[in-house]
Formats: sequence, C-alpha cells, structure tokens
Amino acid sequence: MRADADGAAIDAPSIFRAMPSSVSFQKLRKRLLRQVRQAMEDFAMLKGQRRWLVGLSGGKDSYSLLALLLDLQWRGLLPVELIACNLDQGQPNFPKHVLPDYLTSIGVRHRIEYRDTHSIVKDKVPEGTTYCALCSRLRRGNLYRIAREEGCDALVLGHHREDILETFFMNLFHGGRLAAMPPKLLNDEGDLMVLRPLAYAAEEEIARFASAMQFPIIPCDLCGSQDGLERNAMKAMLADLERRMPGRKDRILRALGHANPSHLLDPALFDFASLSTEPRP
Repeated sequence: MRADADGAAIDAPSIFRAMPSSVSFQKLRKRLLRQVRQAMEDFAMLKGQRRWLVGLSGGKDSYSLLALLLDLQWRGLLPVELIACNLDQGQPNFPKHVLPDYLTSIGVRHRIEYRDTHSIVKDKVPEGTTYCALCSRLRRGNLYRIAREEGCDALVLGHHREDILETFFMNLFHGGRLAAMPPKLLNDEGDLMVLRPLAYAAEEEIARFASAMQFPIIPCDLCGSQDGLERNAMKAMLADLERRMPGRKDRILRALGHANPSHLLDPALFDFASLSTEPRP
C-alpha cells in the first residue's frame, strides 16, 4: 500500500511497487493507460480474446506494456489472462536470471523459453550485414508456437508510435509502398492475433515511465553494436522533423488512420476505370 500526494492510500499491482508518488508520474501513468485503452477500443483488440501471451524482451517497451496491461487488469478493464514470455535466443552474456527472478518477485505467470537462434543468425547473415530482420522472424515464429502451446488467442507486443512511423517511412523510402506496422494483425496461419496496444504511445514517454518504475532493463546490445541501420536513419529523421515542427509525429500517425484511396495511385484500392462524367443535356 502506498500513499498519493494528498496522503490517500493507493493500492496497485505488485509491478508498481517502485513507482514514484509524484503527481507528474501519476499523470504520465494515466495518460499511457488512456492511450492503451483507446488503441484497444479503436482496433477491437478485446474481441473474442481470453488469454494473451505478452512478449517480454527485457527492454523498456515490453516492461511498460506488461505493467500497463496488469494495471488495466487490476482495474477490471482488461478481462483476459496474461502470460509473460521471454525467448532467450542464446546471445552471449545474456543475463538469464533477470527476467525469471523479476517476474517471480511480482507474481506474474511467465514462461522462459530457450532457443539458440543467435547461432543461426550468425551463420546465415553475411559479415557486416544487420541481424535484426532474420532475428525478428525467428523470434516471432517461436513466439507463435509458444502462444499456441499456452492456449493463447494473441501475441501482444510492445511496439509504440515511433516503431509504427519508422516502419512506414522504411517501406516508403526503401520498399516503394505505403504500409506501416498495424496495431492489430491476423497471422498468416489465421489462428493468432498480433496486438500492439502501445500504438498511440510515444517512445519518449514510455522511456520516462520505465525509468520511474525502475525496471531491470536488459540492453539490446547483446549481438554487438551495428551502426547504420535503416531504422536508425528513420528515427533520426523523425526526431529532426519533430524538433523543427513539434506535433508532426502525431499528425503523421493520424494521417495513417485517414487514408483516401481515391486520392492515391493504387487502382486495386479504388476503381478509377469506373469514373466518368455525366453527359451534358
């Protein structure tokens, strides 16, 4: 039991045991909760859902996702069972004890799975090429398998606003297509949903939240530093844009939800051939 700024008693899930009692943190917590609830409502994330597998990497995003979902569950606003899952991919020096110890200490049901995908990536990816794409595909395949084994309806991931925007511009500049990272996706097999409840949340605010919560962060540098990633270039571009024109990230995100097919160039989305003028009398 904690006390707020006015001295009133506050109860909370165990994961919030280290949270500050400051007004600024409580405002941040409520804002993130509101954004998660809005994403869930906008994309019907709770439809037909009973049990979720929450991917937990040990980074700020996935820790924050788990905390916010547990918060909503505690408030009676998330009627699904949660199972946290970490896939130990065999990276050198990975601290295997951190996640199971932490999850046990806060009483969260979890599964730790070991699969040495790191060796596969090192073998398949040429020297000097980034590991992320293949590593991500192998990780996703294993998480799908685990979700099925645990009887889950969805795999829930901690991708946020910046991840979606960076993916959009990567597809635009390098793939020549208009596509982002959807908040809700049906997998190719058609038996699992992939959900991203942090779709509206800003990375900067997630970082502040994670820091205040004192999560035992595991840095994502276990594969070694790889400079020059395309995603890093998109991140820098968006940061510069936001610095020069504040609010631009949210504006672009809103634009992704307001597509006008008749004003694009894809005849598969809009029947341009059927357009004709009315004969004049």
